[in-house]
Amino acid sequence: MDAVFLTFILMLSIFLGFELITKVPATLHTPLMSGANAISGITVVGAIGLAGTGQQDLSNWLGAAAVALASINVVGGYMVTDRMLAMFKKREG
Repeated sequence: MDAVFLTFILMLSIFLGFELITKVPATLHTPLMSGANAISGITVVGAIGLAGTGQQDLSNWLGAAAVALASINVVGGYMVTDRMLAMFKKREG
């Protein structure tokens, strides 16, 4: 029963995320990227807590993988945001 419920939640979140992202105008992508980076930062903190339990089981490995993937997402997101904001700066000279 729990697996069916969790699968339903996963499918619902995938559908909702796809619908939201496809309807966002291009001018809002940079602010939304910054918000997504903040959420990924929270994910990193939670994943560190999960990975640092000191137990050698599946949750430890999943926590370490979550730390790695969320960190990649945060760094990549900030790089993209910085590059997009640089396009709006006035050029000198």
